[in-house]
Amino acid sequence: MINASEIREHMEVVGSDGHHVGRVDHVKGSEIELTKFDFGAGLRHHFIPLSWVDHVDQQGVHLNKSTADAKSEWGAKH
Repeated sequence: MINASEIREHMEVVGSDGHHVGRVDHVKGSEIELTKFDFGAGLRHHFIPLSWVDHVDQQGVHLNKSTADAKSEWGAKH
């Protein structure tokens, strides 16, 4: 079980393939909101569920989905 308090603002979020998905803006309920000002996130806020998080370490937030899968399934907010 992931402890959401381990997830910090500006941490890098990476897919299971090791590629950049985005950067954490903040945790909001059961989702991570990615920062809007990130080219990897398409310059808009995206939301990913905490259930996608495999683990958190000093390098960032590691997902249990590939970057492509995460980006095709995330929720967007303009």
